[in-house]
Amino acid sequence: MSILTINAGSSSVKFGLFRFDDLQMVARGLLDWRGRKSRATMTVTPCHGDPVQEEFDAPDYRQGVAAGLGLFRKSGILGGEPAIRVVGHRLIHGGEEIRRSVRIDGPMKQAIARFAHLAPLHIPPGLDAIEAAESEMPDASQVGVFDTAFFAHMPPEAYLYPLPYEWYRQWGIRRFGFHGTSHAYCTARATELLGPDTEVPDTAGLRLVICHLGHGSSATAVRDGVALHNTMGFTPLEGLVMGTRSGTIDPGILLYLMREKGFSADDLDRALHHESGLLGLSGLSSDFRRIETAAKEGDDRCRLALDVHAYRIKTTIGALAVAAGGLDALVFTGGIGENSTRLRHEVCSGLKCLGVELDLPRNEDCSPDMDVATDRSSVRVLVIHTREDLLIARESRRLALEDEA
Repeated sequence: MSILTINAGSSSVKFGLFRFDDLQMVARGLLDWRGRKSRATMTVTPCHGDPVQEEFDAPDYRQGVAAGLGLFRKSGILGGEPAIRVVGHRLIHGGEEIRRSVRIDGPMKQAIARFAHLAPLHIPPGLDAIEAAESEMPDASQVGVFDTAFFAHMPPEAYLYPLPYEWYRQWGIRRFGFHGTSHAYCTARATELLGPDTEVPDTAGLRLVICHLGHGSSATAVRDGVALHNTMGFTPLEGLVMGTRSGTIDPGILLYLMREKGFSADDLDRALHHESGLLGLSGLSSDFRRIETAAKEGDDRCRLALDVHAYRIKTTIGALAVAAGGLDALVFTGGIGENSTRLRHEVCSGLKCLGVELDLPRNEDCSPDMDVATDRSSVRVLVIHTREDLLIARESRRLALEDEA
């Protein structure tokens, strides 16, 4: 039997195919609209074999996912593997109602849909992916793994906003935290890397700050495997500077724009979600690689965008280290965190006061997963390749086995 994982993003979908018994990956897939509205490209890459790619009509998200799943079958990969027993979905928001991984049925889909207004770029695609999987694989069970679940045990002083308390009681306005699937995986992986063969004295009380840095970014304080704080809040808009999202700003700016400049709620939504962050600062792109290249070539606004980005990360790490009661290891993950040597250098150079010392040659030659701190650094600096797909597969297998018991 096999497990299929589906990570439904706003403009692409990642798939992973795993053997059920040992969770060894068989193949991965990427469905990408590439900025187009009605055409998508699906690439299936077996772990042993040549990639298969096909472009097809995908007038809406659900049809695109269904066509992508069809290519898995056409590629012959599923023909050589046992039938898919369970499909695991990464889902963004479960609010206070869904605090763990769950089996997905009709009532559960309705519960997930109630949070669509809090993550409009992610929950509707996630539901479309569930519907497509149910249609294409009716005999497989469906499991949901929620980003917010990893933060279910944050203390009230971390998740409450200093707003009228009735807003929390009546409308559930509180910090939830996101990227929990990645943060949970990196917590477990960091604990493995910092096990008894390292100089970290007590991994049972391990104090981590994990920076998931990509087009969307967040940082989390973790102690003893439990998340204490995440920079994203009621929605994935709060926190660090992101590709096109603003991160944390003074809410008075929004009141000023509405009162004095005639901005509507839709205007603000578009600006904060799609026109801000690295794109808004650089004026060039939301792609971190393009901004880095332009900065090296002398583009002052791109250099400024990188400086603001790194400054926000550094100051956030300091605050999260306090929340964790100290710092044993700093973790970089995500597309930017794993690949940008410049970003890691810029951030760590401002953290010597916390005991962070980056080894420059190790940082330049980094190949995750590895420690890029100097031998004398009192804080380890880990670069970890996040495996959200593997964590989803583990949770899907666990629930499937529970059903048998």
